[in-house]
Formats: sequence, C-alpha cells, structure tokens
Amino acid sequence: MTVRCYGSSLARRKSRVAGRARGGVRNPPESRTLLAVLSAPTKQYLAISAIGADRTGMVHELTRIISDCSGNIAESRMAALGSEFAMLLLVSGNWHALARIESDLARLAETSSLSVHVKRTEPKTARTDMVPYSVDIVSLDQTGIVAGLSGFLASRGIDVSEVSTRAYAAAHTGAPMFAVQMVLQIPAKLPIAQLREEFMDFCDSLNLDAILEPVKS
Repeated sequence: MTVRCYGSSLARRKSRVAGRARGGVRNPPESRTLLAVLSAPTKQYLAISAIGADRTGMVHELTRIISDCSGNIAESRMAALGSEFAMLLLVSGNWHALARIESDLARLAETSSLSVHVKRTEPKTARTDMVPYSVDIVSLDQTGIVAGLSGFLASRGIDVSEVSTRAYAAAHTGAPMFAVQMVLQIPAKLPIAQLREEFMDFCDSLNLDAILEPVKS
C-alpha cells in the first residue's frame, strides 16, 4: 500500500491563509500553461525533416497538414534520393499552429511510410561579419570531393550554408561526372584574393573545374 503524507487539514488551511495574506496565491498548472502560451512570441519556427518511399502525393500529404493548421512554409528543400523522397522545411506560425502541426505529423508518421522529425528553432540572424559567396564545381566523378572541399573551407573558418551535388553521365562520352554547388559565408576579415588563389590551387590538385564568386543579390 502506497502512503502519501500531505500534512493535516488544519495545517493546509493555515498555510493557504498565510499565503493569501502575503499575496502568494499560486496559479494552477492550467493557468501557468496558458500564461506561457500568451507570453510566447507571436511567430515561432519549426524545422521538419521527412523521408519515405517515393510515391505520388507525398508532398501534398505533408504540406496540407501545414496549411490546414495555419502554418506557413518559410523555406523548403525536397528531392528524390534513390527510391526515397526527402523533404526539409522551415515552418512558421503561432504556438497553437505549430503544436497542431507537431501532433498531426506524428499521426501521419504512424499511418504512413514517412519517417518524420520535428524540432523547434529560431530564425537565422544575418551575419554582418560574413560575406556570401557561391561555388560551382564540375569534374570527373571521384571519391572524396565533398569531404575535401568541406575540409578546405572548415580549416579557414568558412561556413557552408547550402550544398547541392549531382552525379550524371557526360552528354557525348558518357563519362561519369560530378557537380557541386555551394553557398558559403566567408569571414569578412579573410583576404578574398588570397583565398581565391588558395582555393583554385586546391581544386587544380584534385582536377576540379571551379568557380568562386560573390552571391548575386
């Protein structure tokens, strides 16, 4: 038998009276939850990743939930990866809208082949100490291209904002080719001329045809 000891009834009454006299009336849990909701920022953000066997209607199923719950898609990336289809989305909305989206996506994952992950996040603030640049690279397909590029950039404190890669066959010869597009955030303190020279030398060492240029606004 479990015994719970709460103190005597008289003691509890005295404690409540003393609390009121000091102005220390406590809010019930429901009130605290409501206060937290009301004090939350009007617009909040939810990062969503989903992947599942590629089939017709996947994009509609997921985006319809967001729309029905009054969410707004701020950013998205979607692509077929082999026989799978992957979706990355940044969704904005008020606290109630995002809570509904989280709940409905959990039900969608239970009743479909989709694997869904969600995480509350914050909008990314603009960096005034960084300069945006883009990289375009084409080469014969070989192991370690992305690893080599990312290592070169990380060693110089350069952030990678976006990466897109594609393997394909050359139009006339059928040779296996590999293309990389990146968006970088380069520290403004880095001398660009020196960085460009080092980057081109690095790409030449791997037989990569590369272009490094400022992002066009």
